[in-house]
Amino acid sequence: MASSARGARVAKGVARYPFAERATKYARAVVAGRVNVCQQVRQACARHLADLERAKDPAYPFRWDKAKGNAICAFGELMVHVKGKWAGKRIKLEDWQCFFLALPFGWVRKSDDLRRFREVYAEIPRKNAKSTMASIIALYMTFADGEGGAEGYSGATTLKQAMYVFKTAWLMVSLNPEFQADMGLELMGTSENPGTIYRMSDNARFAPVVGQPGDGASPSLAIVDEYHEHPTPVLYDTMKTGMGARTQPLLLIITTAGTDISAPCFDLHTKAVNMLKGTIQDDTFFAIIYSLDEGDDWKLFKNWKKANPNFGVSVFEDYLRAQHNDALNLASKQNINQTKHLNRWMNAGNAWMNMARWSKCARPDLKPRDLAGRRCWLGMDLASKVDMAALVAVVEMDDNESLPVAERKWAVFTKTYLPEETVNESKNSHYRAWRERGLLTVTDGAVLDFAAIEEDAKAFCEIFNVVELDYDPKEATYFVQHVQEQQWATFECVEVNQHAAHISAPMKELEGLVAEVKLLHEDNPVMNWMIGNVVLKRTKLGPVKYYYPTKDSQAAKIDGPVALIMALKRALVNESNTVTQGIVILDWDAEEARA
Repeated sequence: MASSARGARVAKGVARYPFAERATKYARAVVAGRVNVCQQVRQACARHLADLERAKDPAYPFRWDKAKGNAICAFGELMVHVKGKWAGKRIKLEDWQCFFLALPFGWVRKSDDLRRFREVYAEIPRKNAKSTMASIIALYMTFADGEGGAEGYSGATTLKQAMYVFKTAWLMVSLNPEFQADMGLELMGTSENPGTIYRMSDNARFAPVVGQPGDGASPSLAIVDEYHEHPTPVLYDTMKTGMGARTQPLLLIITTAGTDISAPCFDLHTKAVNMLKGTIQDDTFFAIIYSLDEGDDWKLFKNWKKANPNFGVSVFEDYLRAQHNDALNLASKQNINQTKHLNRWMNAGNAWMNMARWSKCARPDLKPRDLAGRRCWLGMDLASKVDMAALVAVVEMDDNESLPVAERKWAVFTKTYLPEETVNESKNSHYRAWRERGLLTVTDGAVLDFAAIEEDAKAFCEIFNVVELDYDPKEATYFVQHVQEQQWATFECVEVNQHAAHISAPMKELEGLVAEVKLLHEDNPVMNWMIGNVVLKRTKLGPVKYYYPTKDSQAAKIDGPVALIMALKRALVNESNTVTQGIVILDWDAEEARA
Protein backbone atom coordinates (compact mmCIF):
# COMPACT_ATOMS: atom_id res chain seq x y z
CA MET A 1 0.00 0.00 0.00
CA ALA A 2 2.82 2.39 0.91
CA SER A 3 4.56 1.98 -2.43
CA SER A 4 1.31 2.34 -4.37
CA ALA A 5 0.46 5.50 -2.43
CA ARG A 6 3.89 6.90 -3.17
CA GLY A 7 3.44 6.01 -6.84
CA ALA A 8 0.13 7.85 -6.87
CA ARG A 9 1.78 10.95 -5.38
CA VAL A 10 4.54 10.83 -7.98
CA ALA A 11 2.01 10.45 -10.79
CA LYS A 12 0.04 13.38 -9.43
CA GLY A 13 3.23 15.46 -9.24
CA VAL A 14 4.11 14.63 -12.82
CA ALA A 15 0.61 15.54 -13.95
CA ARG A 16 0.71 18.90 -12.15
CA TYR A 17 4.33 19.83 -12.84
CA PRO A 18 5.45 17.78 -15.84
CA PHE A 19 8.31 20.06 -16.87
CA ALA A 20 9.80 20.23 -13.38
CA GLU A 21 9.60 16.45 -13.14
CA ARG A 22 11.26 16.11 -16.54
CA ALA A 23 14.10 18.32 -15.31
CA THR A 24 14.75 16.08 -12.32
CA LYS A 25 14.28 12.93 -14.39
CA TYR A 26 16.88 14.22 -16.84
CA ALA A 27 19.29 14.82 -13.95
CA ARG A 28 18.78 11.27 -12.69
CA ALA A 29 19.31 9.82 -16.16
CA VAL A 30 22.52 11.80 -16.63
CA VAL A 31 23.95 10.80 -13.25
CA ALA A 32 23.02 7.17 -13.92
CA GLY A 33 24.98 7.30 -17.18
CA ARG A 34 21.98 6.87 -19.46
CA VAL A 35 22.66 10.18 -21.24
CA ASN A 36 26.05 10.68 -22.87
CA VAL A 37 27.24 14.10 -21.69
CA CYS A 38 30.44 15.66 -20.39
CA GLN A 39 31.61 15.86 -16.80
CA GLN A 40 30.35 19.42 -16.24
CA VAL A 41 26.78 18.43 -17.15
CA ARG A 42 27.01 15.39 -14.89
CA GLN A 43 28.20 17.65 -12.09
CA ALA A 44 25.37 20.15 -12.66
CA CYS A 45 22.86 17.31 -12.50
CA ALA A 46 24.47 15.79 -9.42
CA ARG A 47 24.35 19.19 -7.74
CA HIS A 48 20.58 19.39 -8.31
CA LEU A 49 19.99 15.90 -6.92
CA ALA A 50 22.22 16.54 -3.91
CA ASP A 51 20.40 19.81 -3.22
CA LEU A 52 17.06 18.01 -3.29
CA GLU A 53 18.34 15.85 -0.44
CA ARG A 54 19.79 18.83 1.43
CA ALA A 55 16.49 20.69 1.11
CA LYS A 56 14.91 18.12 3.46
CA ASP A 57 17.01 19.60 6.25
CA PRO A 58 15.14 22.57 7.81
CA ALA A 59 18.46 24.37 8.20
CA TYR A 60 19.22 24.25 4.48
CA PRO A 61 18.32 27.71 3.09
CA PHE A 62 16.84 26.65 -0.27
CA ARG A 63 13.95 24.55 -1.54
CA TRP A 64 12.85 23.19 -4.91
CA ASP A 65 9.59 24.85 -5.96
CA LYS A 66 8.21 22.63 -8.72
CA ALA A 67 5.48 25.11 -9.58
CA LYS A 68 7.96 27.89 -10.29
CA GLY A 69 10.30 25.61 -12.20
CA ASN A 70 7.36 24.34 -14.20
CA ALA A 71 6.01 27.80 -14.98
CA ILE A 72 8.98 28.99 -17.04
CA CYS A 73 8.87 25.80 -19.14
CA ALA A 74 5.11 25.98 -19.65
CA PHE A 75 5.59 29.57 -20.74
CA GLY A 76 8.33 28.42 -23.12
CA GLU A 77 5.96 26.05 -24.88
CA LEU A 78 3.60 28.97 -25.52
CA MET A 79 6.34 30.54 -27.63
CA VAL A 80 6.83 29.81 -31.32
CA HIS A 81 9.74 29.00 -33.59
CA VAL A 82 10.88 31.97 -35.65
CA LYS A 83 12.92 30.30 -38.43
CA GLY A 84 12.77 27.45 -40.90
CA LYS A 85 9.96 25.03 -41.57
CA TRP A 86 8.67 25.29 -37.99
CA ALA A 87 8.32 29.10 -38.01
CA GLY A 88 5.09 30.08 -36.23
CA LYS A 89 4.68 26.61 -34.66
CA ARG A 90 4.74 26.10 -30.90
CA ILE A 91 8.06 25.13 -29.32
CA LYS A 92 8.38 21.67 -27.77
CA LEU A 93 11.07 21.57 -25.14
CA GLU A 94 13.65 18.81 -24.95
CA ASP A 95 14.51 17.27 -21.58
CA TRP A 96 17.83 19.11 -21.33
CA GLN A 97 16.02 22.39 -22.01
CA CYS A 98 13.57 21.67 -19.18
CA PHE A 99 16.58 21.19 -16.91
CA PHE A 100 18.24 24.38 -18.14
CA LEU A 101 15.09 26.49 -17.73
CA ALA A 102 13.51 24.97 -14.63
CA LEU A 103 16.47 24.97 -12.25
CA PRO A 104 17.30 28.70 -12.23
CA PHE A 105 13.62 29.50 -11.65
CA GLY A 106 12.57 26.57 -9.46
CA TRP A 107 15.17 26.85 -6.71
CA VAL A 108 14.08 29.49 -4.19
CA ARG A 109 15.11 30.73 -0.76
CA LYS A 110 13.06 29.30 2.10
CA SER A 111 13.16 32.62 3.90
CA ASP A 112 11.28 34.70 1.31
CA ASP A 113 10.53 32.48 -1.73
CA LEU A 114 12.73 34.65 -3.95
CA ARG A 115 14.94 32.95 -6.49
CA ARG A 116 18.18 31.40 -5.30
CA PHE A 117 20.14 31.82 -8.52
CA ARG A 118 21.07 35.36 -9.59
CA GLU A 119 23.54 34.45 -12.31
CA VAL A 120 23.31 31.78 -15.02
CA TYR A 121 26.30 30.78 -17.16
CA ALA A 122 25.42 28.65 -20.20
CA GLU A 123 28.29 27.53 -22.44
CA ILE A 124 26.73 25.55 -25.28
CA PRO A 125 27.88 24.86 -28.87
CA ARG A 126 26.49 26.68 -31.87
CA LYS A 127 23.10 25.72 -33.35
CA ASN A 128 21.78 24.30 -30.06
CA ALA A 129 19.02 26.90 -29.59
CA LYS A 130 20.85 29.14 -27.10
CA SER A 131 19.13 32.24 -28.49
CA THR A 132 15.74 30.51 -28.30
CA MET A 133 16.24 29.63 -24.63
CA ALA A 134 17.51 33.13 -23.86
CA SER A 135 14.50 34.67 -25.62
CA ILE A 136 12.08 32.56 -23.57
CA ILE A 137 13.80 33.73 -20.39
CA ALA A 138 13.78 37.34 -21.61
CA LEU A 139 10.06 37.44 -22.39
CA TYR A 140 9.14 35.55 -19.22
CA MET A 141 11.18 37.72 -16.87
CA THR A 142 10.24 41.01 -18.49
CA PHE A 143 6.52 40.44 -18.94
CA ALA A 144 5.37 37.40 -16.90
CA ASP A 145 7.49 37.34 -13.75
CA GLY A 146 5.39 39.74 -11.69
CA GLU A 147 8.12 42.39 -11.51
CA GLY A 148 6.65 45.87 -11.84
CA GLY A 149 8.29 47.98 -14.53
CA ALA A 150 10.66 45.17 -15.45
CA GLU A 151 13.62 46.03 -17.65
CA GLY A 152 15.31 43.40 -19.78
CA TYR A 153 18.40 44.00 -21.89
CA SER A 154 20.18 41.92 -24.49
CA GLY A 155 23.75 43.17 -24.50
CA ALA A 156 26.79 42.48 -26.63
CA THR A 157 29.88 44.18 -28.06
CA THR A 158 28.15 44.98 -31.37
CA LEU A 159 24.58 45.81 -32.35
CA LYS A 160 24.53 42.81 -34.69
CA GLN A 161 25.39 40.46 -31.82
CA ALA A 162 22.98 42.13 -29.40
CA MET A 163 20.20 41.65 -31.95
CA TYR A 164 20.58 37.85 -32.14
CA VAL A 165 18.64 37.22 -28.95
CA PHE A 166 16.56 40.38 -29.14
CA LYS A 167 15.33 39.77 -32.69
CA THR A 168 14.43 36.18 -31.81
CA ALA A 169 12.32 37.44 -28.90
CA TRP A 170 10.76 40.17 -31.07
CA LEU A 171 9.77 37.63 -33.73
CA MET A 172 8.38 35.24 -31.09
CA VAL A 173 5.92 37.96 -30.18
CA SER A 174 5.27 39.07 -33.77
CA LEU A 175 4.49 35.54 -34.98
CA ASN A 176 2.19 34.88 -32.01
CA PRO A 177 -0.53 37.59 -32.14
CA GLU A 178 -2.70 35.85 -29.54
CA PHE A 179 0.15 35.92 -27.04
CA GLN A 180 0.93 39.54 -27.92
CA ALA A 181 -2.67 40.58 -27.30
CA ASP A 182 -2.99 38.62 -24.06
CA MET A 183 0.20 40.17 -22.68
CA GLY A 184 -0.58 43.67 -23.96
CA LEU A 185 2.74 44.00 -25.77
CA GLU A 186 3.71 46.63 -28.31
CA LEU A 187 6.43 46.04 -30.88
CA MET A 188 8.48 49.00 -32.02
CA GLY A 189 10.16 48.92 -35.42
CA THR A 190 9.81 46.25 -38.08
CA SER A 191 10.91 42.65 -38.52
CA GLU A 192 13.90 43.92 -40.51
CA ASN A 193 14.79 46.57 -37.97
CA PRO A 194 13.09 45.62 -34.68
CA GLY A 195 12.81 48.08 -31.83
CA THR A 196 11.88 47.85 -28.16
CA ILE A 197 9.25 45.38 -26.94
CA TYR A 198 7.11 47.47 -24.60
CA ARG A 199 4.08 47.18 -22.33
CA MET A 200 2.38 50.46 -21.49
CA SER A 201 0.37 49.19 -18.51
CA ASP A 202 3.44 48.77 -16.29
CA ASN A 203 6.20 50.35 -18.39
CA ALA A 204 7.98 46.99 -18.79
CA ARG A 205 10.40 46.81 -21.69
CA PHE A 206 12.96 44.57 -23.39
CA ALA A 207 15.60 46.18 -25.58
CA PRO A 208 19.03 45.56 -27.13
CA VAL A 209 22.02 47.42 -25.76
CA VAL A 210 25.60 47.84 -26.96
CA GLY A 211 28.20 48.80 -24.39
CA GLN A 212 26.33 50.07 -21.36
CA PRO A 213 22.64 50.80 -20.70
CA GLY A 214 21.72 54.45 -20.29
CA ASP A 215 21.69 56.38 -17.04
CA GLY A 216 18.83 55.36 -14.80
CA ALA A 217 18.60 51.83 -16.17
CA SER A 218 17.70 49.22 -13.56
CA PRO A 219 17.89 45.78 -15.19
CA SER A 220 15.77 42.99 -13.79
CA LEU A 221 17.25 40.81 -16.52
CA ALA A 222 20.51 41.28 -18.39
CA ILE A 223 21.64 38.93 -21.13
CA VAL A 224 25.32 38.99 -22.06
CA ASP A 225 25.54 37.27 -25.44
CA GLU A 226 28.64 35.49 -26.78
CA TYR A 227 30.69 36.63 -23.83
CA HIS A 228 33.83 35.04 -25.27
CA GLU A 229 33.94 37.92 -27.79
CA HIS A 230 34.03 40.59 -25.07
CA PRO A 231 37.57 41.98 -24.59
CA THR A 232 36.69 43.45 -21.18
CA PRO A 233 34.10 42.73 -18.46
CA VAL A 234 32.66 46.26 -18.70
CA LEU A 235 29.19 45.25 -19.92
CA TYR A 236 29.02 42.31 -17.51
CA ASP A 237 30.09 44.45 -14.55
CA THR A 238 27.77 47.33 -15.46
CA MET A 239 24.75 45.06 -15.79
CA LYS A 240 25.54 43.26 -12.55
CA THR A 241 26.01 46.41 -10.49
CA GLY A 242 22.87 47.99 -11.99
CA MET A 243 20.60 45.29 -10.59
CA GLY A 244 20.76 46.42 -6.98
CA ALA A 245 17.22 47.82 -6.87
CA ARG A 246 15.62 44.55 -8.03
CA THR A 247 14.47 41.86 -5.60
CA GLN A 248 15.36 38.82 -7.74
CA PRO A 249 17.29 39.91 -10.84
CA LEU A 250 19.03 37.54 -13.21
CA LEU A 251 22.26 37.94 -15.15
CA LEU A 252 22.28 35.44 -18.02
CA ILE A 253 25.52 34.74 -19.87
CA ILE A 254 25.22 32.64 -23.01
CA THR A 255 28.24 31.80 -25.09
CA THR A 256 30.24 29.23 -26.94
CA ALA A 257 33.85 28.60 -26.02
CA GLY A 258 36.51 30.92 -27.43
CA THR A 259 40.18 31.15 -28.28
CA ASP A 260 41.31 34.00 -26.01
CA ILE A 261 41.98 32.74 -22.50
CA SER A 262 42.83 36.29 -21.41
CA ALA A 263 39.22 37.33 -22.08
CA PRO A 264 36.88 37.74 -19.09
CA CYS A 265 34.73 34.88 -20.36
CA PHE A 266 37.49 32.37 -19.65
CA ASP A 267 37.66 33.63 -16.07
CA LEU A 268 33.93 32.97 -15.74
CA HIS A 269 34.32 29.60 -17.46
CA THR A 270 37.00 28.71 -14.91
CA LYS A 271 34.76 29.80 -12.05
CA ALA A 272 31.95 27.64 -13.45
CA VAL A 273 34.21 24.59 -13.78
CA ASN A 274 35.55 25.02 -10.25
CA MET A 275 32.08 25.59 -8.79
CA LEU A 276 30.68 22.49 -10.49
CA LYS A 277 33.48 20.27 -9.22
CA GLY A 278 33.12 21.72 -5.72
CA THR A 279 36.41 23.61 -5.46
CA ILE A 280 34.52 26.83 -4.79
CA GLN A 281 30.98 27.38 -3.54
CA ASP A 282 28.48 29.91 -4.85
CA ASP A 283 24.84 29.12 -4.12
CA THR A 284 23.65 31.99 -6.34
CA PHE A 285 25.51 30.82 -9.46
CA PHE A 286 24.05 28.25 -11.89
CA ALA A 287 26.27 26.91 -14.65
CA ILE A 288 25.95 24.35 -17.40
CA ILE A 289 28.64 23.53 -19.96
CA TYR A 290 28.10 21.10 -22.84
CA SER A 291 31.43 19.98 -24.28
CA LEU A 292 33.74 16.96 -24.44
CA ASP A 293 35.64 15.36 -21.61
CA GLU A 294 39.41 15.42 -21.53
CA GLY A 295 40.61 12.37 -23.40
CA ASP A 296 37.63 12.28 -25.77
CA ASP A 297 38.83 11.94 -29.35
CA TRP A 298 37.37 14.85 -31.29
CA LYS A 299 37.95 12.92 -34.51
CA LEU A 300 35.21 10.42 -33.57
CA PHE A 301 31.82 11.64 -34.75
CA LYS A 302 30.03 10.03 -31.79
CA ASN A 303 31.71 12.60 -29.58
CA TRP A 304 30.26 15.41 -31.69
CA LYS A 305 26.83 14.10 -30.69
CA LYS A 306 27.91 14.14 -27.05
CA ALA A 307 28.74 17.85 -27.09
CA ASN A 308 25.54 18.92 -28.86
CA PRO A 309 22.47 18.42 -26.63
CA ASN A 310 20.03 19.39 -29.39
CA PHE A 311 21.46 16.91 -31.89
CA GLY A 312 18.74 15.86 -34.32
CA VAL A 313 16.46 18.72 -33.25
CA SER A 314 18.11 22.02 -34.16
CA VAL A 315 21.57 20.82 -35.10
CA PHE A 316 21.28 18.10 -37.72
CA GLU A 317 23.55 15.20 -38.52
CA ASP A 318 24.32 16.19 -42.12
CA TYR A 319 25.38 19.69 -41.04
CA LEU A 320 27.47 18.42 -38.15
CA ARG A 321 29.11 15.73 -40.30
CA ALA A 322 30.11 18.40 -42.82
CA GLN A 323 31.80 20.41 -40.05
CA HIS A 324 33.40 17.21 -38.75
CA ASN A 325 34.81 16.39 -42.19
CA ASP A 326 36.16 19.92 -42.58
CA ALA A 327 37.96 19.60 -39.26
CA LEU A 328 39.42 16.23 -40.27
CA ASN A 329 40.58 17.34 -43.70
CA LEU A 330 41.51 21.00 -43.23
CA ALA A 331 43.98 21.87 -40.50
CA SER A 332 42.86 25.49 -40.73
CA LYS A 333 39.33 24.44 -39.66
CA GLN A 334 40.26 22.32 -36.65
CA ASN A 335 40.37 25.05 -34.03
CA ILE A 336 37.28 26.96 -35.15
CA ASN A 337 35.18 23.81 -35.48
CA GLN A 338 36.24 22.44 -32.11
CA THR A 339 35.52 25.81 -30.52
CA LYS A 340 32.12 26.38 -32.10
CA HIS A 341 30.76 22.84 -32.40
CA LEU A 342 32.50 20.98 -29.57
CA ASN A 343 32.63 23.96 -27.21
CA ARG A 344 36.31 23.51 -26.45
CA TRP A 345 38.54 26.42 -25.48
CA MET A 346 41.30 26.35 -28.07
CA ASN A 347 44.46 28.43 -28.04
CA ALA A 348 46.76 29.46 -30.89
CA GLY A 349 46.81 27.56 -34.19
CA ASN A 350 50.05 25.58 -33.68
CA ALA A 351 49.72 25.84 -29.93
CA TRP A 352 52.43 24.31 -27.81
CA MET A 353 50.60 23.67 -24.55
CA ASN A 354 47.53 21.57 -23.90
CA MET A 355 45.65 24.15 -21.83
CA ALA A 356 43.39 21.57 -20.20
CA ARG A 357 46.49 19.86 -18.80
CA TRP A 358 47.97 23.20 -17.78
CA SER A 359 44.75 24.00 -15.90
CA LYS A 360 44.99 20.68 -14.05
CA CYS A 361 48.29 21.86 -12.61
CA ALA A 362 46.70 25.00 -11.12
CA ARG A 363 46.91 25.38 -7.35
CA PRO A 364 45.39 28.80 -6.53
CA ASP A 365 46.15 28.38 -2.82
CA LEU A 366 49.86 27.74 -3.43
CA LYS A 367 51.95 30.54 -1.87
CA PRO A 368 55.72 31.15 -1.96
CA ARG A 369 55.89 30.99 1.85
CA ASP A 370 54.63 27.41 1.69
CA LEU A 371 58.00 26.46 0.17
CA ALA A 372 60.29 28.70 2.20
CA GLY A 373 63.92 27.60 2.14
CA ARG A 374 63.57 25.33 -0.91
CA ARG A 375 65.97 25.58 -3.83
CA CYS A 376 64.86 27.99 -6.54
CA TRP A 377 65.90 28.97 -10.05
CA LEU A 378 64.85 32.41 -11.29
CA GLY A 379 64.20 32.86 -15.01
CA MET A 380 64.14 36.39 -16.39
CA ASP A 381 63.09 37.68 -19.82
CA LEU A 382 63.42 41.45 -20.11
CA ALA A 383 62.53 41.87 -23.83
CA SER A 384 62.69 45.66 -24.38
CA LYS A 385 62.24 48.56 -21.99
CA VAL A 386 58.84 49.46 -23.46
CA ASP A 387 57.44 45.93 -23.56
CA MET A 388 56.51 43.21 -21.11
CA ALA A 389 59.11 41.62 -18.86
CA ALA A 390 58.79 38.52 -16.70
CA LEU A 391 60.49 37.05 -13.66
CA VAL A 392 59.60 33.42 -12.95
CA ALA A 393 60.58 31.37 -9.91
CA VAL A 394 60.89 27.61 -10.41
CA VAL A 395 60.97 26.06 -6.94
CA GLU A 396 61.81 22.52 -5.92
CA MET A 397 58.82 21.17 -3.98
CA ASP A 398 60.66 18.12 -2.63
CA ASP A 399 63.21 18.82 0.09
CA ASN A 400 65.03 15.55 -0.60
CA GLU A 401 67.89 16.57 -2.90
CA SER A 402 68.85 12.92 -3.47
CA LEU A 403 65.53 12.31 -5.23
CA PRO A 404 66.06 11.77 -8.98
CA VAL A 405 65.22 14.83 -11.04
CA ALA A 406 62.57 12.92 -13.01
CA GLU A 407 60.63 12.21 -9.81
CA ARG A 408 60.60 15.73 -8.43
CA LYS A 409 57.73 18.18 -8.41
CA TRP A 410 58.16 21.86 -9.13
CA ALA A 411 56.23 25.01 -8.29
CA VAL A 412 56.07 28.08 -10.52
CA PHE A 413 55.50 31.67 -9.37
CA THR A 414 55.29 34.47 -11.92
CA LYS A 415 55.83 38.24 -11.82
CA THR A 416 55.16 40.38 -14.89
CA TYR A 417 55.94 44.03 -15.63
CA LEU A 418 54.98 46.79 -18.05
CA PRO A 419 55.55 50.55 -18.23
CA GLU A 420 52.47 52.67 -17.61
CA GLU A 421 52.46 54.28 -21.05
CA THR A 422 52.39 50.87 -22.74
CA VAL A 423 49.47 49.78 -20.56
CA ASN A 424 47.47 52.93 -21.36
CA GLU A 425 48.13 52.80 -25.10
CA SER A 426 47.88 49.05 -25.64
CA LYS A 427 44.96 47.42 -27.42
CA ASN A 428 45.34 44.61 -24.88
CA SER A 429 42.67 46.01 -22.57
CA HIS A 430 43.16 43.15 -20.13
CA TYR A 431 46.44 44.79 -19.05
CA ARG A 432 44.41 47.42 -17.21
CA ALA A 433 42.19 44.79 -15.60
CA TRP A 434 45.25 42.83 -14.45
CA ARG A 435 46.80 45.98 -13.02
CA GLU A 436 43.64 46.65 -11.00
CA ARG A 437 43.73 43.09 -9.66
CA GLY A 438 47.38 43.39 -8.64
CA LEU A 439 48.48 40.76 -11.16
CA LEU A 440 50.68 43.06 -13.26
CA THR A 441 53.34 45.42 -11.92
CA VAL A 442 53.10 48.74 -13.78
CA THR A 443 55.96 51.22 -13.46
CA ASP A 444 55.68 54.96 -14.05
CA GLY A 445 56.50 56.50 -17.40
CA ALA A 446 57.26 55.27 -20.90
CA VAL A 447 60.03 52.78 -20.11
CA LEU A 448 60.21 49.92 -17.66
CA ASP A 449 61.79 50.63 -14.29
CA PHE A 450 63.99 47.60 -13.59
CA ALA A 451 64.00 48.48 -9.89
CA ALA A 452 60.61 46.73 -9.59
CA ILE A 453 62.14 43.52 -10.95
CA GLU A 454 65.13 43.86 -8.63
CA GLU A 455 62.77 44.25 -5.67
CA ASP A 456 60.88 41.05 -6.56
CA ALA A 457 64.12 39.12 -7.15
CA LYS A 458 65.32 40.20 -3.71
CA ALA A 459 61.97 39.17 -2.19
CA PHE A 460 62.30 35.70 -3.75
CA CYS A 461 65.81 35.46 -2.25
CA GLU A 462 64.40 36.21 1.18
CA ILE A 463 61.99 33.28 0.86
CA PHE A 464 63.83 30.66 -1.21
CA ASN A 465 67.34 29.33 -1.49
CA VAL A 466 67.95 30.89 -4.90
CA VAL A 467 70.56 28.91 -6.83
CA GLU A 468 70.64 30.87 -10.10
CA LEU A 469 69.26 33.79 -12.03
CA ASP A 470 68.93 32.53 -15.61
CA TYR A 471 68.48 35.15 -18.28
CA ASP A 472 68.48 36.01 -21.96
CA PRO A 473 71.48 38.30 -22.49
CA LYS A 474 69.78 40.31 -25.23
CA GLU A 475 68.42 43.04 -22.93
CA ALA A 476 69.56 41.97 -19.48
CA THR A 477 73.36 42.19 -19.31
CA TYR A 478 73.66 45.56 -17.57
CA PHE A 479 70.80 44.78 -15.20
CA VAL A 480 72.40 41.47 -14.24
CA GLN A 481 75.76 43.12 -13.62
CA HIS A 482 74.02 45.59 -11.32
CA VAL A 483 72.26 42.80 -9.42
CA GLN A 484 75.53 40.90 -8.97
CA GLU A 485 76.95 43.92 -7.13
CA GLN A 486 74.24 43.68 -4.46
CA GLN A 487 75.09 41.94 -1.20
CA TRP A 488 71.85 39.94 -1.20
CA ALA A 489 72.63 38.38 -4.62
CA THR A 490 74.54 35.29 -3.52
CA PHE A 491 73.43 33.21 -6.49
CA GLU A 492 75.15 32.75 -9.83
CA CYS A 493 73.82 34.40 -12.97
CA VAL A 494 73.68 32.25 -16.09
CA GLU A 495 73.19 33.47 -19.64
CA VAL A 496 70.87 31.12 -21.51
CA ASN A 497 71.16 31.60 -25.23
CA GLN A 498 67.78 31.48 -27.00
CA HIS A 499 69.09 29.12 -29.66
CA ALA A 500 66.71 26.29 -30.58
CA ALA A 501 69.30 23.76 -29.43
CA HIS A 502 68.99 25.18 -25.92
CA ILE A 503 65.23 25.58 -25.81
CA SER A 504 63.86 22.46 -27.49
CA ALA A 505 64.72 19.89 -24.81
CA PRO A 506 63.41 21.87 -21.80
CA MET A 507 60.20 22.62 -23.69
CA LYS A 508 59.65 18.89 -24.08
CA GLU A 509 60.52 18.33 -20.42
CA LEU A 510 58.06 21.03 -19.40
CA GLU A 511 55.28 19.42 -21.46
CA GLY A 512 55.98 16.10 -19.76
CA LEU A 513 55.93 17.60 -16.27
CA VAL A 514 52.60 19.28 -17.01
CA ALA A 515 51.14 16.04 -18.38
CA GLU A 516 52.19 14.24 -15.17
CA VAL A 517 50.96 17.13 -12.96
CA LYS A 518 54.48 17.62 -11.62
CA LEU A 519 54.73 21.32 -12.47
CA LEU A 520 52.28 23.22 -10.27
CA HIS A 521 51.45 26.90 -10.69
CA GLU A 522 49.38 29.47 -8.81
CA ASP A 523 46.85 29.90 -11.64
CA ASN A 524 48.13 33.36 -12.52
CA PRO A 525 45.86 34.69 -15.33
CA VAL A 526 48.74 36.60 -16.96
CA MET A 527 50.91 33.49 -17.12
CA ASN A 528 47.97 31.37 -18.28
CA TRP A 529 47.41 33.81 -21.14
CA MET A 530 51.07 33.78 -22.15
CA ILE A 531 51.30 29.98 -22.00
CA GLY A 532 48.32 29.86 -24.37
CA ASN A 533 50.07 32.28 -26.73
CA VAL A 534 53.10 30.05 -27.32
CA VAL A 535 53.27 28.68 -30.85
CA LEU A 536 55.83 26.09 -31.92
CA LYS A 537 58.40 26.94 -34.57
CA ARG A 538 60.38 24.02 -35.95
CA THR A 539 63.91 24.14 -37.32
CA LYS A 540 66.68 21.73 -38.29
CA LEU A 541 70.35 21.90 -37.31
CA GLY A 542 72.20 19.30 -39.31
CA PRO A 543 70.39 16.00 -38.87
CA VAL A 544 68.67 17.08 -35.65
CA LYS A 545 65.20 18.68 -35.54
CA TYR A 546 64.44 21.23 -32.84
CA TYR A 547 61.59 23.51 -31.95
CA TYR A 548 61.38 26.75 -30.03
CA PRO A 549 58.68 29.13 -28.78
CA THR A 550 57.28 31.95 -30.84
CA LYS A 551 53.93 33.76 -31.17
CA ASP A 552 51.44 34.45 -33.92
CA SER A 553 51.02 38.21 -33.33
CA GLN A 554 52.77 41.17 -31.75
CA ALA A 555 50.00 41.51 -29.19
CA ALA A 556 50.50 37.93 -27.96
CA LYS A 557 53.18 37.97 -25.27
CA ILE A 558 55.27 34.93 -24.28
CA ASP A 559 57.85 36.43 -21.90
CA GLY A 560 56.64 34.37 -18.94
CA PRO A 561 56.93 31.00 -20.69
CA VAL A 562 60.38 31.90 -22.06
CA ALA A 563 61.57 32.77 -18.54
CA LEU A 564 60.03 29.54 -17.24
CA ILE A 565 61.76 27.43 -19.89
CA MET A 566 65.16 29.00 -19.11
CA ALA A 567 64.83 28.45 -15.36
CA LEU A 568 63.50 24.91 -15.74
CA LYS A 569 66.31 24.02 -18.14
CA ARG A 570 68.90 25.02 -15.56
CA ALA A 571 67.02 23.41 -12.68
CA LEU A 572 66.91 20.06 -14.47
CA VAL A 573 70.69 20.00 -15.05
CA ASN A 574 71.68 21.59 -11.74
CA GLU A 575 73.68 18.60 -10.47
CA SER A 576 76.46 19.32 -12.99
CA ASN A 577 76.90 22.92 -11.84
CA THR A 578 79.77 23.75 -9.51
CA VAL A 579 79.90 27.55 -9.64
CA THR A 580 78.31 29.15 -6.58
CA GLN A 581 78.50 32.83 -7.46
CA GLY A 582 79.27 35.00 -10.47
CA ILE A 583 78.23 35.15 -14.12
CA VAL A 584 78.36 32.08 -16.33
CA ILE A 585 78.03 32.25 -20.11
CA LEU A 586 76.94 28.96 -21.62
CA ASP A 587 78.35 27.93 -24.97
CA TRP A 588 75.47 26.19 -26.65
CA ASP A 589 77.58 23.53 -28.38
CA ALA A 590 79.27 22.53 -25.14
CA GLU A 591 76.00 22.65 -23.23
CA GLU A 592 74.28 20.50 -25.84
CA ALA A 593 77.13 18.00 -25.67
CA ARG A 594 76.71 17.74 -21.90
CA ALA A 595 72.95 17.23 -22.33
